[in-house]
This record gives sequence, structure tokens and C-alpha cells, in this order.
Amino acid sequence: MFSNRSIEKMKNMEGFSITDEQSQKNLKRKAILFLRNPLVPHLVFWLGYFMFNTLRWGSYFDDYWYSFRSNLVEFPIHVILVYFNLYFLLPRYIPSRLPKYLVLLFLSILIMSLVRIVLTYQLVTTEVWRESVVKDQALFGFNYIVAVFMGELYVVGLTTAIKLIIDWVRTQRKARELERRNHETELSFLRSQVQPHFFFNTLNNLYSLTLDKSDKAPETVLKLSDLMSYVIYKGKNNRVSLPEEVTHIQNYIDLERLRYGDNLIAEIKISGNIQGKLIPPLILMPFVENSFKHGTDYKNGKAPINIQLTTNGNVLYFTVRNARNKNSVVNNDSKKSYSGIGIQNTLRRLELLYDKNYNLDITEDESSYKVSLKIVLDED
Repeated sequence: MFSNRSIEKMKNMEGFSITDEQSQKNLKRKAILFLRNPLVPHLVFWLGYFMFNTLRWGSYFDDYWYSFRSNLVEFPIHVILVYFNLYFLLPRYIPSRLPKYLVLLFLSILIMSLVRIVLTYQLVTTEVWRESVVKDQALFGFNYIVAVFMGELYVVGLTTAIKLIIDWVRTQRKARELERRNHETELSFLRSQVQPHFFFNTLNNLYSLTLDKSDKAPETVLKLSDLMSYVIYKGKNNRVSLPEEVTHIQNYIDLERLRYGDNLIAEIKISGNIQGKLIPPLILMPFVENSFKHGTDYKNGKAPINIQLTTNGNVLYFTVRNARNKNSVVNNDSKKSYSGIGIQNTLRRLELLYDKNYNLDITEDESSYKVSLKIVLDED
């Protein structure tokens, strides 16, 4: 269908296309590397400032050649003063030795102003202080020196302000990054504490079954395996789906039910749409665990632990309520009943994850205690 020559042409065209694409990529890479060079912002600033000054004074004198030559003399002085101030005086004397900094800065600007006056007279024009309306000025007249001094001070002040703003922005960015990393490290540490605590409680349950040589032990091992899989693999994620978290809670309840027989020890009521919602893993589980730990009447099925999970849009309302018998000792500070590592870690995780954008209410009396949590969920 195609001749050998046509095929060869197509190959060559394809080769050129690949080469062109590689050349474009190389050019982009070089452009990115160039723009990332720390010298580029300095070059852009000085080039822009030089052009601005040349055009400004050229328009003022209606003599752009004079303005260009004058700026060629002035700019090396600007550059020397600016970088001497930014990279020698500021780091060495600010803020601890401010008076010495001001004295050295004043002397530096004064010396360079005198140098600028001499160079302008020798290389550009013998007309002293051409900008002044008063003619026949002395070469080192007071007003002339002050005018040149103020011009250099303006450049130094402008560049100092830019440098301080850039340093402040970088400091703020580093502080935010450090805070973010600290939060991530602390959250990771808290999650690592929750997992051993969770396994410890569950293995205790399994241990009691093996002592009784219960036929429920194998099923308990399987349930425990599912729980461990969730904690290990899902627990390290930032978010999991809400249905997965609910299934995890249900598995835990099933495991407890194996321990206490067929009694209705807990019930979960779900209302609202839980699909497509994301939640931090294991954020609800410690409250459920705690209700089993402190509850009493659920063991004989008299007063099951009541767990309610309601979604309204992206808002989750989570409630755990369980009964206790009248002989239970009630701590006057309701939150002290929740002083275990699991609850304390969860409280800290809530603070780190939601700041103050969550609602947690823990109440107890002689007959019951209740945990109510309100958080905003992410969308899947």
C-alpha cells in the first residue's frame, strides 16, 4: 500500500516530531531552572529600576542620553550600598545593636553619596546639581549633598522594605509548614497509641473465652482479624468512608456479643445518608469502647447500649448512651470517667483535626452516661 520511500519519509517525519517534542521539553526545563535561579529576581528588579529612572529623568530634562549616562554612574553605587546593607549590616546589627546599625548606615550612605557626586562631575557633566533650579552650586554644597544622600537613602529604604517583607513571608510559610508537620506527627503518634490500646482490650476478651474453652473462640479470632485489618490498614489513612467506620463499630459489637451470649447488648440506629461521606478513622470507636467499659446493665440485656448516628448534609451527630446500676460510683467531674488513653487521644485528635469546629458533650448521672459528638464530614 505504501512504497518503501513513503515509509521512510513517515519514519523521518516521526523522528523530527519526537525530536521537536524533546527540544520543547528541554527548553521548558531550562526556562524553569532559569526562573528558579535566585539571581533572577535581583536582575529583574535592577533592570526595571534602571529603566524607570532613565525614563523618568530623561523626560524631566528632555535629555535621555544624559539620564542614561547619569544612571550608569549612579547604579553601581546603589548596588553596593543596597547589598552592603542587606547582607552585612542588617544580619549583623539588627535587632540587637540598632544604634550601631544606624550610625554605620548613615556613614555608608554619606561616603557613597560623596563618591557619586565626584563621579558624576568627572564622567557625566560639570554642571553641578543639574536638577536644582538654583545654579552655580558648590560641588560639595550642603543642599546638594543632602539631596544626593536622600536619593541613596530612598533606594536603601525601598530595598530594605522589600527584603523584610520577603523574609517575613518566608518565616510565616516555614512556621505554617512546621505546624502542619507537627500536627501530622502528633496525629500519627496518637493513632499509633490508639491501636495497641484497642488490641489490648479485645485480646483480653479473647483470653477469657479461651480460659472457658468456649466454642466462640474461633469466631472471635475471625472477628478480631477483621478488626485488626481495619485498624492496621485503614487506621493510617487521613479519612475513610463513613460506612466503613460504621461496619467497624458493628464488628466490635458483634465481638462483644460473642462474649456475652445472645443478649442484646447494643444497638445502632442510623438515619440520614451515610454514603459518600468521609471521616477520620477510629474517631468514634473509643467512645463505643468506653461505653462497654463503664456500662453495667447491657451485659444481661436489660439496658442495651444505644448508639445513634445521624447525618444531616455533611454534619454528623453521633450519640452513645448506656445505663449503669445505682451502686456505680459517679465522679463529680463527668470527664474524669473518660480519662483513659483512648478517650484522651481522641479528644486531642479532634482538636488537631477540627480545631474548635466540633461539639463534644459528655454527661453522666447515677443511672446513665452519654456522649454526644457533632462534626463536619468531608465529601467522597
